[in-house]
Amino acid sequence: CQVLADLLTIEETFGTRPGKILTYIGDGNNMAHSLMIGGALSGMEVRICAPAAYAPNPQVVHEAQAIAKETGGNIIVMTDPKEAASGADVVYTDVFASMGQEEEATMRLQAFEGYQVNADIMNQANDEAIFLHCLPAHRGEEVTADVIDGKQSVIFDQAENRLHAQKALLVTLLG
Repeated sequence: CQVLADLLTIEETFGTRPGKILTYIGDGNNMAHSLMIGGALSGMEVRICAPAAYAPNPQVVHEAQAIAKETGGNIIVMTDPKEAASGADVVYTDVFASMGQEEEATMRLQAFEGYQVNADIMNQANDEAIFLHCLPAHRGEEVTADVIDGKQSVIFDQAENRLHAQKALLVTLLG
C-alpha cells in the first residue's frame, strides 16, 4: 500500500515514472523490497543503498532485476549514499530501527552512521528531485529537519496519497 502511494506521488510530481531514478537510503527491509518491485514494474531505476550487513534480500533483488529487465528499469544495490543519490529524481529513506527493533536502536544508529539523508545527500540528486519518507520520521537520525521540512520534501502529498491509493486498491479488490 505504501509503495502504491509512493508511485502515485512520483507520477503526480513528474508526470511519469518510467526512466526516473529512485534512491532509497537505509535498511534493506520490507520498504526496500517493495520499492524494488514497484519501481521495477514501473520501469524505474531503483538504487538501494544500505550498509552491507543490512542489504536487501538477494532473492528479492534477483526477482526485481528480472522484472526490470522486462520493463526497461534497473535495480542496483550499493553502499555509498553520495554515489546512490547522484542524479536521482527521488531520494527516499525510512527509520533505521523499525517497530519491533527498538532494542537494536543504538546498534542500528551506529551501523547507519553516514546514511542520513541531509542537504549534502540531496545536493547530489537532480535539482528538481523530491524527498520521500514513509513516516513516521525520526528527525536528526535518518533525515535532517532541513530536508524533511524543506522545499524538496513532498511527504505530506505522499501521506495524502495513501488514502487515494488504498481506496483504488479496495475498489480493485472488491469491485
